[in-house]
Amino acid sequence: MSSLSLSILQEVFGYGSFRGSQEDIVQHVIDGGDALVLMPTGGGKSLCYQVPAIARHRAGRGVTVVVSPLIALMHDQVGALDEVGVQSAYLNSSLSTEEAQRVERDMMSGKLVLLYAAPERVTHPRFQAQLQSLYERGLLSLFAIDEAHCVSQWGHDFREDYLQLSLLHERFPDVPRLALTATADDHTRADMIERLRLEQARVFISSFDRPNIRYTLVEKDNPRAQLLRFIRDEHEGDAGIVYCQSRKKVEDTAQWLSEQGIEALPYHAGLDASVRQRHQDRFLREDGLVMVATIAFGMGIDKPDVRFVAHLDLPKNIESYYQETGRAGRDGADADAWLTYGLADVVNQRRMIDESPASDEFKRIQRAKLDALLALAEACDCRRVRLLAYFGETSQPCGNCDNCLNPPATWDGTEAARKMLSCIYRFWQHGQHRFGAGHLIDVLRGKSTDKVQQYGHHTLSTFGIGQDLTENQWRAVLRQLIALGYLLAEGEFNTLGLTDSARAVLKGEVHLTLRQTQEPSRGARPAKRPAKAAHGVLLAELDALARERYESLRAWRAEVAREHNLPAYVVFHDVTLVDMARVAPQTLAELGTISGVGHKKLQAYGPQILTVLAPS
Repeated sequence: MSSLSLSILQEVFGYGSFRGSQEDIVQHVIDGGDALVLMPTGGGKSLCYQVPAIARHRAGRGVTVVVSPLIALMHDQVGALDEVGVQSAYLNSSLSTEEAQRVERDMMSGKLVLLYAAPERVTHPRFQAQLQSLYERGLLSLFAIDEAHCVSQWGHDFREDYLQLSLLHERFPDVPRLALTATADDHTRADMIERLRLEQARVFISSFDRPNIRYTLVEKDNPRAQLLRFIRDEHEGDAGIVYCQSRKKVEDTAQWLSEQGIEALPYHAGLDASVRQRHQDRFLREDGLVMVATIAFGMGIDKPDVRFVAHLDLPKNIESYYQETGRAGRDGADADAWLTYGLADVVNQRRMIDESPASDEFKRIQRAKLDALLALAEACDCRRVRLLAYFGETSQPCGNCDNCLNPPATWDGTEAARKMLSCIYRFWQHGQHRFGAGHLIDVLRGKSTDKVQQYGHHTLSTFGIGQDLTENQWRAVLRQLIALGYLLAEGEFNTLGLTDSARAVLKGEVHLTLRQTQEPSRGARPAKRPAKAAHGVLLAELDALARERYESLRAWRAEVAREHNLPAYVVFHDVTLVDMARVAPQTLAELGTISGVGHKKLQAYGPQILTVLAPS
C-alpha cells in the first residue's frame, strides 16, 4: 500500500486502514488510471476519489471535479470535507452570483482540492472553457462521476444530462476518470462503459452484500397497521424512510403516522422546494424522524443512522429496491429493509411498463426486471442469496432474513395452479379472452355475481372448482404463477393471459411447490435483535458509566452541529462516539487513536471531548 494514501487516510479521515477493494482503487486512480467502481451504499465509495484527489492535489495536479446529481449530497460532502480540513466547494443553484464567482476563482487558482457540480453544469460550454484552461495549465486532476448508473437507459434512475459526460474523455483524454455506483446489473454496466467511454478502465466490483440489513417481505393485509406494528415493535424512536408510490399516499401516510404518535414528514416532488428542503434538513439533523417519501427522496443522502427502510408499494425492479434499502444502516449497525406487497402492486407496475412510450425492447427488459423482483418477493428460500445472485454474486443462506429466521410453510400447489390456468383457458374457449383477478377468483370459488351471470361463466366446468381455497389464498397462487412466468397481467384493465409455458402445467408435466399464504397477524415475527439504546446504536458492550459518557458526547455533538449548521453525523458518527465512550481516552494522543478522529478534528474538538469525558 502506498504510504501516501495510508497517511492521508489516517491523518485526514482518522481511519487506520482501507476496507475491501478501496486500497487497490485508490492506488490505481492516484497512478492516473481510469476505473469503474461498483460498491454498495455505505461501502466507502467517496473515499475512493477523495483520497486520490488529496494525493494528486498535493502533487500539484490541481482540482478534482466530482459530478453529482443532487444538491443535498454536495452540501453534505463539502461540509464533511471542511470538517476534516480539505479545501472543497460546490457549484449549484443554491449559491448567489457572488458566491459562485468566488468558488470559480478558487477553482481556477488551483486552490480547491475537490469541486462538486451537477452534470448539466459540467457539460455547459462556459464551464467546459474553464476546465480547458485548467487542463492546459496542468491543474485538472481527476473526474469522479458519482451515481454513474444514471447514464444508462436500463438503469433505475436514468438522467439524460449524464449522456453528455462522454465529452470529458474526448476533450481531456489525459485526465483520469472514476465512475462510481452502488447498483448495476449487466445491462447497466455495459451501458456505463460504452456511454462514458470507459472501455480501457479497470472494473472493480465489491460484494453487494449488506450483512447488517435484515430483509423482510410480507403480504399486504392492512398495510398501514402492518407498518405501524413494525415501527413500534422494532424501531420505536429510530430514524427511518417509508417509500410510497404516489404523492397522495405519501402525504396521507405521513399524516396518519403523526396521528399515531410517530413523528413523520412527507417528501415528494410536488411539494414546494422550500418545504422539501426544510423536511430534508430536519431529517438529516434531528434524531428519530421518519421520512415518508416517493423515490424523489434518498439518492445522495448520507445519514448513517437510518435504522429502517420500509416500502408500502412494490418498487420497479431489484436495482431500485437494493438502492433504496441500502440507505439503511450505512454505519454498519443493524438495520431493517421491510416491504409489504400484493397482487395490485404487480398489476400496477406492469401497467406502467405497458403504457410507457418506450421501445418494445426496453419494455421487455423492464418486465424481466419486475419479474425478478416478484420472484424475490415470493421466494421460499434465503432473500439475500437471491438478491446477490441477481447481481452475479454467489452466497450462502444468511440466517438474517425473514425466510431464514422463520422458513415459510410450503404446499403442493400443482392442482390449484392447473385449476386456475384451466379456468383462464375456458374463458378463451367461451369466446371472451381476458378477465381480471377478481372475476377469475369469483368463478373458481363459485360466486354467482352479476358479471359471472352476464358472461355465462356459471356454466363453465371450472365454476366452483376452487371452493377449497379462500380468496386470499387464490390471490397468493395467482401472484406466484405470475412470478413463475405462467401468467401475464396486461393491458389497461390488467387482464390475465396464459404464457407458452403454462401448457406444461396444464398437462401435468410440472410440479409446483408454492409458498403458503398466512394471515400476518398469526404469522411468526422475525426474532428480535438484542436490546439497543435509542437512536439505533447497539450499546450492549458499554457499562452504565460508558453509556452516560456516550449520552454526554451526543449532547455535546448536537450543540457543535447546531453551531456549524451541519448534521450531527458530519461532526462524528455514532460509532465513533461509542468508541470514545468505551475507551474513555484521557489524553489527545489516546483520543487520536479512535477510528474517525483525524488530525483536523483532533485539533478542533480534542480538548472539548476530553472535558466531556473527564470524570465528574
